[in-house]
Amino acid sequence: MAKILIVEDEVELSQVVAKYLQAAGFETQEFASGEGVVAWVKQNKPDVILLDWNLPGQDGLSICKEICAFSEIPIIMTTAKVDEIDRLIGLEAGADDYVCKPYSAKEVVARVKVRLRRMNRLATQEPSLQLDESLMSIHFKGTTLQLTAIEFNLFHLFYHNPRRIYSRQHIMDRVYQDYRVVSERTIDSHIRNLRLKLTQLSPDQDLIQSIYAVGYKYEPM
Repeated sequence: MAKILIVEDEVELSQVVAKYLQAAGFETQEFASGEGVVAWVKQNKPDVILLDWNLPGQDGLSICKEICAFSEIPIIMTTAKVDEIDRLIGLEAGADDYVCKPYSAKEVVARVKVRLRRMNRLATQEPSLQLDESLMSIHFKGTTLQLTAIEFNLFHLFYHNPRRIYSRQHIMDRVYQDYRVVSERTIDSHIRNLRLKLTQLSPDQDLIQSIYAVGYKYEPM
């Protein structure tokens, strides 16, 4: 049974969403503030997180960033903020989806199911590419690409999270874990070199795609 974490300070709304999710066959856990959420996620590893932006204790945006630094659990942000810039900020923080209030509990359940189906489909797909971590290389249909350490770490992040959009800041946090100072231009330069090498595997397809004003994502062959 999939476990859904609901982080929502509007208790009545949280209870309604929980009931709909439970009726759909999911197990739920509810938090009414941001305090303790990250620690709970580390210990319990839910399958999907419904995360409100405005929370007492710790706000949803910072929670999202913390969780995305150590986990790939899908995060659906729920908030009354409707401006495009707010949606972009949420996506840049690592959120996978965005639902604006007021919303239908049925819609939230549907979005959760979509995320779970996508995860299950990706988990059962036969990988078309093979990554060799010891040699920092990619193998595909007899072709081997030798990558630099940074390029391999970049592709490793994208490859294991296809179609997930990563902001430059998120990439910095995940790939440069030695806390070196890196600029966004450096990220763009490494990704440009990686994309150039990947054209040897798929000349007609851009495997690493730019998402305007947000970041990058990997589109599998």
